[in-house]
Amino acid sequence: MAELPFVMIATALAVVIALTLLWSLSVALKDASIIDIFWGPGFVLIAWVAFLFSDGVDARKWLLATLATLWGLRLGVYLALRNIGHGEDPRYVAMRKRAEANGQSFARRSYTRVYLLQGVIMWIVSLPLQLGQTYNTPSSLGLAAIIGTALFAIGFLFEAVGDFQLSRFKTDPANKGQVMDRGLWRYTRHPNYFGNACLWWGIFVVSCENLVGLWGLISPVLMTFLLLKVSGVSLLEQSLKDTKPAYRDYVQRTSAFFPRPPKQSV
Repeated sequence: MAELPFVMIATALAVVIALTLLWSLSVALKDASIIDIFWGPGFVLIAWVAFLFSDGVDARKWLLATLATLWGLRLGVYLALRNIGHGEDPRYVAMRKRAEANGQSFARRSYTRVYLLQGVIMWIVSLPLQLGQTYNTPSSLGLAAIIGTALFAIGFLFEAVGDFQLSRFKTDPANKGQVMDRGLWRYTRHPNYFGNACLWWGIFVVSCENLVGLWGLISPVLMTFLLLKVSGVSLLEQSLKDTKPAYRDYVQRTSAFFPRPPKQSV
């Protein structure tokens, strides 16, 4: 465990350097929303920096780094295919207009309030990836690794399949203005968000084969809170209720987060 502080410093520096370079590119492109594409790959970077500088059990290091890579690259590719070529996200357009209206530099503002802030959140959420790779007891994978990997697999499938089903639904012109209530979306209004939370609880469980991993509890708790109350369910649902009247009926019969059979219409 002597190397833990060094690992945490190394991952923090890697995040700052990567986000600073990405921010410089965003200024040149006048598109702050490229940060969204980096969200998943950023965790891949942290996982492999921790892998490089830690002296934990190889099997656990490989497992955690592999899980992070599967999730992070899948999400990064998905967001890149979805976002590239569609201009800056409306959230950042609004931030840019407010800054310019107040005579402020959006470039400087986006560095601290978008890029570095997201980097801090990313580093905190990644704590199980860092903690789980540093300790050397137990010397082999055990029950926690099995349970955690199973939770990750469930979450990964919900997120990936949910994203695929929604993407396919949106590409069909016949579905314009309609509510997606098929496939996994029949059982939860946000299968991708549920899956994201579930897989991070799984990564946390894998890291807890040693009690040191419990220090990473803030990771899945924070991720679940963000998905439910900040940037996920709460933010998206308000806009959908305003733009799609049929969504209110969908809300009445479908679970917001945890999958369950839909309620029968009265």
